[in-house]
Amino acid sequence: MGLRYYSAMTQVIIVGFVCFLCPGMFNALNGTGGGGQLDTTAGNNANTALYSTFVVFGILGGAIVNLCGVRWTIFVSGFTYALYSGSYIYLNHTKNSAFTIAAGAILGIGAGILWAAQGMIMVSYPREEEKGRYIAVFWIIFNLGGMLGGILPFAINYKKDNGSLDDGVYIAFVVLECLGAFLGLALAPPAKVTRDDGSSVVLVKYTNLGTETMEILKLFINPLMLALLPMCFNSNFFYTYQFDNINGSIFNVRTRGFNNIFYWGAQMVGSYAISFLLDSPRFARKTRGYIAFAVVFVFFNAIWGGSLALNNKYPAPLPLEDRLDFKDSSRAGGAITLYVFCGIGDALYQSFAYWIIGALSNDNQLLARYIGFYKGMQSFGGAIAWQLAAKKVSHKNQLVANWVLFAISVPSMLYVVWRIKDHSEPIGPKDEGSEHYEEKGVEQAA
Repeated sequence: MGLRYYSAMTQVIIVGFVCFLCPGMFNALNGTGGGGQLDTTAGNNANTALYSTFVVFGILGGAIVNLCGVRWTIFVSGFTYALYSGSYIYLNHTKNSAFTIAAGAILGIGAGILWAAQGMIMVSYPREEEKGRYIAVFWIIFNLGGMLGGILPFAINYKKDNGSLDDGVYIAFVVLECLGAFLGLALAPPAKVTRDDGSSVVLVKYTNLGTETMEILKLFINPLMLALLPMCFNSNFFYTYQFDNINGSIFNVRTRGFNNIFYWGAQMVGSYAISFLLDSPRFARKTRGYIAFAVVFVFFNAIWGGSLALNNKYPAPLPLEDRLDFKDSSRAGGAITLYVFCGIGDALYQSFAYWIIGALSNDNQLLARYIGFYKGMQSFGGAIAWQLAAKKVSHKNQLVANWVLFAISVPSMLYVVWRIKDHSEPIGPKDEGSEHYEEKGVEQAA
């Protein structure tokens, strides 16, 4: 049977293509290191500004989406990505980073709202036994954007061994991101969306500003959200090290684009692979969580071990004339392989994180707030990481910080998995506010 427009899967596919064109292009640009600039300082400061506002609007994003709906919030937010990419054209010609930093701050506002809407669609629309598959479908489409965004700088800068990206690359990003913003208008109102079994994806229809304010404040005393804080904080922290200290510091400009084709392609592989585990009917949901946790634990420790070996070989940015090129496989092969495995690891981590949050509830409004909290705290970590890079903290110290933060996040992730139960279906109304349903997704604290 073909896809219906109002089906949950169709809506996930549409939001996947929105993110293919907006955050996907941003990821490709960011993945080149320093926004594709030879001097990464402006890009690092812009990312600090971006993630600083993202902290606030990530947390508020769920409430804004609940109040304003998904279509118009995504439509408006999409243009902030185009503004950010366009700011680098100005930077190319003036070497004045003020506009790029300001555009980064504006993007943080838009991204916080867009990702809250995306997350709500991705984890609340599917049935419980389908959430891993829906996450994988979204992640594959989304990261196709990163792959395309890697092809653009690689092709346009193929004959240019070093330097910054050309204006043509940034213009292509702006055009694609504007298309993504308009695509947001194609999304259906959640009230009209149904799952394949005929059930509505909307469990709650009433909310207001006062309700949303109170529910956001409650997140900061919610034991499960507090337990997830280390996981949230760490989930974007490692991007700075991977993009700047691996891809941006030791490869020439065309190889940075080449690497991103495979980095984002590897994300597709990682999310697809783990989806089979996360939805497997062979195991109870908690057991699936334990196995996925073990996979993420082993994989990330292997990545940081490999990063340590690479850092010992290249402890600081290489001189331009000595940077690695993809054609020199004897020098670049190992580093490129590590970077590709970083992409797989990111997909495993993010898919697992979204699955955990999706296992806590089926209430779309509650999940919008949970996702907003996740993205806000994620951005808090990102803002600190990018500022560490901007302050020229040594690559070794940044690596140690990443490894330690991952170790800190391990016990709390395990605790939340331990609290997960096999079902989180609503079991009845509580009141006429936004929290209409009691959830059975987590075991109640004693």
